[in-house]
Amino acid sequence: MNPSETGLQRRRRLRRALVAATAAAGLVLAGLVTATALPGANAVPPSRPKQGWSDTADGFASLPGLGRGPTTGGAAGETVTVDTMEELNRYVTAAEPYVIQVADAINIDPKGTELKVASNKTIIGVGTAGEIVGGGFFLGTGVHNVIIRNLTIRDTLMPEDDPDDKDFDYDAIQLDTADHIWIDHNTLTRMNDGLLDSRKDTTFLTVSWNRFFDNNKTFGIGWTPNVTAQITIHHNWFKNTVQRNPSADNIANLHMYNNYLQNASAYGNYVRGATSAVIENSYYEGTHNPYYTVAGELVQRGNITVDCTWDDVIREQGDAFDPRDFYDYKADPAAAVPALLSEFSGPQPEIGT
Repeated sequence: MNPSETGLQRRRRLRRALVAATAAAGLVLAGLVTATALPGANAVPPSRPKQGWSDTADGFASLPGLGRGPTTGGAAGETVTVDTMEELNRYVTAAEPYVIQVADAINIDPKGTELKVASNKTIIGVGTAGEIVGGGFFLGTGVHNVIIRNLTIRDTLMPEDDPDDKDFDYDAIQLDTADHIWIDHNTLTRMNDGLLDSRKDTTFLTVSWNRFFDNNKTFGIGWTPNVTAQITIHHNWFKNTVQRNPSADNIANLHMYNNYLQNASAYGNYVRGATSAVIENSYYEGTHNPYYTVAGELVQRGNITVDCTWDDVIREQGDAFDPRDFYDYKADPAAAVPALLSEFSGPQPEIGT
């Protein structure tokens, strides 16, 4: 390490090394990058359906790395349908791959239990019927290749808990040192702690087309001094939330686009620590400090803010990275995002059927 090197110079050097390393590992696939496909352009990847989403993982979850990937969930295994907690727990904890269809509302008992999901699983709601009520999921160290899709996960609020959720740490989804995870088209709401916590170097993660509604601590990322995680967050609707929308600490590459933040009262997208972030074509309405950083690198472009308030914060600094060094994508115009997510975020009738 060069003792005269500044923190910003060090982050840029580490980022260049990470790009080179992932390219050597095959993460930048031949023919994947399309330099002419700019945000808001008309170019559409061939697999992109009319509704605007993909039925396979995109973003960082679509890339190989750490000796595995891309994210396919339980596609290699049997498809089973569950409608009780006992059946759900049996299959999510199994060693074998499974596509687990949730066909009805499943009540979790005791309240706040987070079922421990093993690798190579798809947990998917059947149309709009699949719900996890009173509990959630935990993906621990080494768990990989998991898809959680088209579910409503809700209602672990504890009226007697203090506002900081110290006594009842009930999350909808918690990820601790997991990799190759796709969280897509879910509604996560009214949980006593986080709706989604991505912790301890969880990486190759894509969070897309979800609804994060009516919660205090919404989406926290970090809990690590390392700067290795690579995360894509796109087409998510945050509504009537307070903090962590998300709060992202020490992320090597964080790409957020086409998100809709509505009535986020404490802050919106908080780029923390040594995070390198790109935020684009997102729509912020009635949000305090829609996006900002302190020490991280933040590139923002094409965003719209309406009825928002700002403190004296840093809204952009540094050059971050180019997401197309890793994967291709299409960013919709920011002005179209509220209508698009009102119709197509959260569980969809045609998914899982």
